[in-house]
Amino acid sequence: MLKTSVCGVEFQNPLMLAAGIMGSNASSMNWILKSGAGGVVSKSFSLNPHPGYVNPTTVAVEGGIINAIGLSNPGVENFKEELKKINRDGNVIIASIYGATPDEFSTLVSEVQEHVDMIELNISCPHAMDGYGASIGQSCDLSHTIVSASKDASEVPIIAKLTPNVTDITEIAKTCEDAGADCLSLINTLGPGMKINIDVAKPVLSNKFGGMSGKAIKPIAVRNVYSVYEAVDIPLIGVGGIYTFEDVVEFIFAGARAVQIGTAIMDEGVEVFSKINHGLKEFMTQKGYSSIDEMVGIAHD
Repeated sequence: MLKTSVCGVEFQNPLMLAAGIMGSNASSMNWILKSGAGGVVSKSFSLNPHPGYVNPTTVAVEGGIINAIGLSNPGVENFKEELKKINRDGNVIIASIYGATPDEFSTLVSEVQEHVDMIELNISCPHAMDGYGASIGQSCDLSHTIVSASKDASEVPIIAKLTPNVTDITEIAKTCEDAGADCLSLINTLGPGMKINIDVAKPVLSNKFGGMSGKAIKPIAVRNVYSVYEAVDIPLIGVGGIYTFEDVVEFIFAGARAVQIGTAIMDEGVEVFSKINHGLKEFMTQKGYSSIDEMVGIAHD
């Protein structure tokens, strides 16, 4: 009943781990899979190791979290070893990659594709260094170039992760589709935002600014999925503020075929996956839905 297909890749259920939380090593990703996720997305990694920003990198605010971790990662050679140790039996493994040039992205794709089922392009991080993340995803030209180069190098489906921090997300979505993206995930964190420590009159985060995630951004994410669903023909993955099965249903009705969960794990624990799956199955039974397919996009009817 909960099975869903994205670009021909079969998921046991529509829930997966979002990039950035518990996606740094195989043991934590295997734990997420055992807890009921149908798939996992790794933390974003690059060709070479990157230290990211110094602490503090996250701060709780009303309605969610602001984070500026700075895309810290051990580099592709080290990360490949972690990907090899993830349990792929019935599970979907997705690598999240980032870079600054078409060559960096295409090289990363070539390096990791044999170890994963799909690859997600992080062209949307709002607190990345200049030339990375949202600085790519806010430009139609740069997005097209990066997606096209990645697709040309790939034998697995390519997902482009979109930023909400644009004038019109449907323009970027259509550009990525035209460039060959097989799927879109949306949205990445909102902002950047900021919190100031009033006792010392200084920003809390070492980077000063960071991306906002959590419950507060869900209505924006749902609206973006709804709008993009009407603009493109490729499948969508919904991301942003998902805590309950009701949240998942909203995203599916808006047009998503699957969803990613991140901040909720910090508040609810890994049990959030089994709780949502249970609630979603009960909801579908009560409403007479026999498959996720029947539910995708019906808010547009």
